[in-house]
Amino acid sequence: MIIKLTHVSVLVLNQASAYDFYVNKLGFKVKLDLPMSEDGRWLTVYPPEQPDFEIILAPVARSFHTSETTEILKKLIADGTFGCGVFTCKDIFATYEELKAKGVHFTKAPTKEFYGTEAIFKDDSGNWFSLAQLL
Repeated sequence: MIIKLTHVSVLVLNQASAYDFYVNKLGFKVKLDLPMSEDGRWLTVYPPEQPDFEIILAPVARSFHTSETTEILKKLIADGTFGCGVFTCKDIFATYEELKAKGVHFTKAPTKEFYGTEAIFKDDSGNWFSLAQLL
């Protein structure tokens, strides 16, 4: 029986830039940062209050995909095709202002929805996330 999800991958265009975004802008902590291949490293981060859940910042790399697939994925990611998840916070308005001040690009300001209040932002690669204060 499955008991929990511990890791999830987010495909990124550049691991160094993703590191800066997730650590310095979002305030995540680095769990692992180890050399893996010529195309990238094993880089995982986690929200400060959830150390048992790791987000793998996985490079879109030719060592994992064909050249054609790599180029298609890069374009899809940069175009903002992928919505990767929901991050929650205790005070969405304060968090929204804090992240905006750090340069995080929001495509939707905090808006009341039936499930709580939500804002939408993109990471430095183009992946979009919901930032929510749930009911």
